Amino acid sequence: MSATIAYVRVSTDDQDTSAQRHAIANRYQVDKTFEDEAISGAIKAKQRKGFGELLHYVREGDVVVVYAIDRMGRDTIDVLETVEALKTKGVAIISIREGFDLSTPMGKAMLTMLAAMAELERSNIKSRQLAGIERARAEGKNLGRAKTIDDEAVVAWRKENSASIRKTADHFGISPASVKRACSPN
Repeated sequence: MSATIAYVRVSTDDQDTSAQRHAIANRYQVDKTFEDEAISGAIKAKQRKGFGELLHYVREGDVVVVYAIDRMGRDTIDVLETVEALKTKGVAIISIREGFDLSTPMGKAMLTMLAAMAELERSNIKSRQLAGIERARAEGKNLGRAKTIDDEAVVAWRKENSASIRKTADHFGISPASVKRACSPN
């Protein structure tokens, strides 16, 4: 007897899976749900706890339903490998947002195009981000978090106490790398 299995995933702690669960439950009678919370799509599907459990659980004839294809993975290759692993087990995959069955030839063609477009958009976002960073540097803007460690105090305390990097780090509650940066000549 085949089962309908939902897979839901959110990338950050401040998100939850309730909207995905609701959208799937409105269309399908779900027998079991697997989820990954606060897990980036950049982590390969097979390496995610929830998805790994799903892959182990599914049987031939089952249907896996996802809200959107990007819940399965972030890059084309991972999504295609994931779909192929499920198809090899005789499992159909349905994506609600994109509106197709990924186990059919047309569904797989659509999946490939959508995943490629999503990957292209992420590359474009990254390029724009890097261009913005270069522009900010050229304008002399400080990037990153404001410095909170007083390098002079770290150097002075370490010297006065003939302390090791580890002891200094523990004293100030900072990392050994921060002590090394504070103590290195610029």
